Amino acid sequence: MSTISLDLESLNPQQREAVEHPGGPLMIVAGAGSGKTRVITYRIARLIGEGCPPYRILAVTFTNKAAKEMRERIEHLVGPNAKDIWMGTFHALCARILRMDGTAIGIDRNFVVYDDSEQISLVKDLIKSRGYDDKAIQPRGVLSEISRAKEQMLTPEKYADRASSFFERTVAGIYKDYQRRLQNANSLDFDDLLFKAVRLLEESETVRDKYQEKFLHVLVDEYQDVNFTQYRLADLLAGKNKNLTVVGDDDQSIYAWRGADVGLMMRFTLDHPKATLVTLDQNYRSTQNILSGAYSVVKHNRGRNDKKLWTSNDSGELIQIGETGTEHDEARLVVDRINHEIRTGRHTYGDFAILYRTNAQSRVIEEAFLTHQIPHILVGGQRFYDRKEIKDMIGYLRVVWNPADEVSLRRTINTPTRGIGPTAFQKAQAFADQHNITLYEAFTNPQFEQELQKKPLQGIRSYRKTIEDAREMLETGAVTPILKHVMQQSGYLDELRAERTEDAQNRLDNLQELINVTAQFDSDPNQDHNLGQFLETVALVSDIDSMKEDGDGVKLMTLHSSKGLEFPVVFLMGLEEGIFPHSRALGNDTELEEERRLCYVGMTRARKALFLTYARRRSQYGQANFNPRSRFIDDLPREIIDQMPGTTMETSMSVVSSAPRLEPLRSGGYAITEQPKAASSWDPPFRVGQKVNHRKFGIGIVVSCAPLKNDAEVTVAFPGAVGIKKMVQSLAKLEAI
Repeated sequence: MSTISLDLESLNPQQREAVEHPGGPLMIVAGAGSGKTRVITYRIARLIGEGCPPYRILAVTFTNKAAKEMRERIEHLVGPNAKDIWMGTFHALCARILRMDGTAIGIDRNFVVYDDSEQISLVKDLIKSRGYDDKAIQPRGVLSEISRAKEQMLTPEKYADRASSFFERTVAGIYKDYQRRLQNANSLDFDDLLFKAVRLLEESETVRDKYQEKFLHVLVDEYQDVNFTQYRLADLLAGKNKNLTVVGDDDQSIYAWRGADVGLMMRFTLDHPKATLVTLDQNYRSTQNILSGAYSVVKHNRGRNDKKLWTSNDSGELIQIGETGTEHDEARLVVDRINHEIRTGRHTYGDFAILYRTNAQSRVIEEAFLTHQIPHILVGGQRFYDRKEIKDMIGYLRVVWNPADEVSLRRTINTPTRGIGPTAFQKAQAFADQHNITLYEAFTNPQFEQELQKKPLQGIRSYRKTIEDAREMLETGAVTPILKHVMQQSGYLDELRAERTEDAQNRLDNLQELINVTAQFDSDPNQDHNLGQFLETVALVSDIDSMKEDGDGVKLMTLHSSKGLEFPVVFLMGLEEGIFPHSRALGNDTELEEERRLCYVGMTRARKALFLTYARRRSQYGQANFNPRSRFIDDLPREIIDQMPGTTMETSMSVVSSAPRLEPLRSGGYAITEQPKAASSWDPPFRVGQKVNHRKFGIGIVVSCAPLKNDAEVTVAFPGAVGIKKMVQSLAKLEAI
């Protein structure tokens, strides 16, 4: 037996129970900040110290970074023997198994793994070979659907049996051809690594016995994020010795859109009825007020392990609530608070984190920080004006303003794809040089058109019409109508909508935010209202954006990106119904529960101070929306909250619980909790959460109402494929139910 010294006395009773668990299935439900990494590393070190060879231990994580950190911690405890532990991500583990034993199911050990661009290229070819328009059937959407099928262990044949809609039947045919092409190329995609590894263990008794004998102990971290394939893989590998340790927190399951199924944590105890359950509920990170606030939000979720985190830390500062007039006021409020904390010497810039629900929300706070010279770092994403879809649209606007802008022309003329390839460009450049004209003039020259094939000619004419129609709008001075025209007529919006992916929706959100930028510009009395002035303003902001920021800057990130991190001070911005929780979650109890978990994750990132802010009026699609404050704020007990400096008790606190809420019922559906109405200068025709009937779409739930001249713009969530619709009330004639 190795002589490994572990300071077990430093562990709390629950941590020690998990570390010293003798064997058999073990589920560790580890709350935020409860020291789970320490528990895992100590457990592995204890197993080695008691004689388990390191090569008979398998530890699975979700990221290479987490695996590296865990290995370093174990090396610190047990020495160089840690290098023999099988440790890594699910994908790395499966690739290793398949290269060693995949021949048992016909997989050559020299297979290659297709990356994202190669997968997309293959799917594009298959769409074209079947005679479909790749604008109507988006490659990204098809690939996303194939990925979901593999996560559920559905072969092409099983998926085809379940396909019901036109899109699913189309995907079924492509999926079958896609797998055949991969096999012919001796290739796998990332989902195949998991899918094929599970199939290998299920179908080959010899291989299954080999790995079940090899791994005496299997440990899986972040278990709340597993999909069905990963769940099945862990069970198969631990099938003989039954020493399966899983560590996770159902309250931090926020990746359903990536295939994670929080219900699998609940299933674990059903599949392993003799499993030991250990709950780590002592938090070492946050103050008690922060923990109490986070619990008050997540406790409304049904089917969760009911744990209430506690800490021996002080109660700490009250959670600060800040109500403002607009999103720009909200950003200034945050700026003022940060500047105050810096002036008093209580914190440095690196102590602060700004969290928001969607990437598009970063634009306003980015610009506020640039204006006030606050150093900041965008974590896990690009700055607003560096994002591809924003650069594409700015490129279009630059060509509309100045068709001689060759750089912008080259960026946009085949975006989205119009069949204008390198050959057409070479011909156009040669024609332009020969006749001493610009590239745009070459593309519009009838003589040059005669040199083109039919497809690029059609593409050029389509692009030219988009630009020329937009140029006719220049005289009005307003930028927003031009931008909306270009987005729509170019086919850019249609292409993103057809993708049906989370990434595409994020890009659409960013384009919506760009419309807010132009609408603000158009309404600014201090601006010369023309497209040229707008482009100059954007260029100046973008130039400042490119400045290298100090490493001690304020961190800006989405809530999803914040998981696993912690900061002394956290600002959670945009807590309004339809923003957070997101509009797509309203009316869907499963998605709303994930939004609650996301809020819980965001709140528990804070160690010392937590600020929650929202705006009474926020621009969306260039229109002012009046959204009620988030139900997550209303969940907070009054005794742990206070108004944020810069707001008054009257504005900040009097509207607590004043807006109607959609509350989930155990029987399904939602009930409206009506509260006294807050004063408003505009009386909307419907309440948020109210059921309305549309003559075509049927019954839906009102997500938001916004004034529109002498009318109202109503956003309604309809069930099924209809989804969320924005409509003008005088035209839609919605009827209250």
